[in-house]
Amino acid sequence: MLRLAFATTDQQKVDLHFGASERIVIFEVSEGQAELVEIGEFNKAEMKGAYKDKELEAMGITRLPTQPYAPSPEEVGPPSDKPPEDKVIPKLEFIKGCSAVYAASIGASSIKRLMSMNVQPIIVDNGYAIIDLLNQVNNALRNGGLAWVERAVARGNKSPDRFVEMAKEEWQES
Repeated sequence: MLRLAFATTDQQKVDLHFGASERIVIFEVSEGQAELVEIGEFNKAEMKGAYKDKELEAMGITRLPTQPYAPSPEEVGPPSDKPPEDKVIPKLEFIKGCSAVYAASIGASSIKRLMSMNVQPIIVDNGYAIIDLLNQVNNALRNGGLAWVERAVARGNKSPDRFVEMAKEEWQES
């Protein structure tokens, strides 16, 4: 069984940036079936920097080059001694144990964090149907063909206590 996360507004299609997603749904997938098991709701996160325009593009809005972007005083806010809140941490906590997360966009920093958690980040076209992605994974479970699915299945078959078990066997180096 694999747990898969999807950044979605409607539980039907992948249409959100991972870091700014307000909803992530988790499905458990095993050969021949998929079941929605969790829905995570998150506070709205404002996109800044390079990804601000990506979010606009996803909504079909393009920024003209004659309109330079400069943050307003409200966006910048007053100077503060505390660092900005990390909007990704609650999402990373929510998807612990997942094999992959699908999103319309994922920032480089989040990709590194996901990979360190053994969660495969997968960027798909905005509006990609979740049912189609579940069918792809189900087909890969049955017939192979997706390397990340094969790696996730192999990881899942390893006992987390295997080193404890080895120590009990009192094996020795030669």
